[in-house]
Amino acid sequence: MALVLAMVGWALSFVWFKVALPVYGPLTIVFFRLVISAALLFVFLKLTGKFVIPNKQERKMLFLLALFEPFLYFLGESYGLMYISSTLGAVIVATIPLFAVIPARIIHNEHPSGNFFLGATMSLIGVLFVAFQPGLSVSGLGIALEFVAVFAAVGYSTVLKKIPDSVSIFSIIFYQSLIGALYFLPLWLAFEAKDTLATPFDLPAFIAIVELAVVASVLAFVLFTYGIRRIGISRSNVFVNAIPGFTAIFAWIILGDPLTANKLIGLGLLFVGLWVAQRKKLTFRK
Repeated sequence: MALVLAMVGWALSFVWFKVALPVYGPLTIVFFRLVISAALLFVFLKLTGKFVIPNKQERKMLFLLALFEPFLYFLGESYGLMYISSTLGAVIVATIPLFAVIPARIIHNEHPSGNFFLGATMSLIGVLFVAFQPGLSVSGLGIALEFVAVFAAVGYSTVLKKIPDSVSIFSIIFYQSLIGALYFLPLWLAFEAKDTLATPFDLPAFIAIVELAVVASVLAFVLFTYGIRRIGISRSNVFVNAIPGFTAIFAWIILGDPLTANKLIGLGLLFVGLWVAQRKKLTFRK
């Protein structure tokens, strides 16, 4: 349930990002999203008396964690979509669960069942149905950048699993947001700071950034971290494929996008695939 709710939060982030993008640049949105989430978590940790400074080894892992995500993942996904269609991007990102199996098995000794691979494949086919549109645009650079995002997500899950349970989930997300903001600061100052400071304040766009910070950068990551600690890297990452499905549903409800037959078939395959991937053993009865 935690992982499902995390995917709902990340699916909603596409809607809020679309609201803020006409006013602010992508680097501005992600930078202030991380700053706000870090500030909120700092206040929460101080008020609850759970604020701690990580030791040297934990700091190394946290800097590596934030390098993978949000920094490299955001750069790869966002700039990759400048060269290829969102459909192809969604399909490439849907390969994350299959690649995540490799470090999960080598580093963490996870052994996914045959049902996992069957379910992951079904959900990948479901993403194809949900995202398919005629006239796919293909670019080698765009595909390469999207795979940067894929491997960044795999690296993030692998490092996250290695952080000891003694470091609280809220502390992990706080330092991830803080360090991520530091990574993005030079890029923001170089490319978007001047235009952002000259842009009049826009309340709906600012509210969208706050929603991104609270829901996508705090709650969703907290829930995803909890899920990885409970059921492992492989089975948790399969849920990433639910994001295009939830996005299609929210686009239908909020933006009025049509739910075509292809999307309905894809949603069915996607969610059945997620269920199959979580089953250790399937039993069929007459």
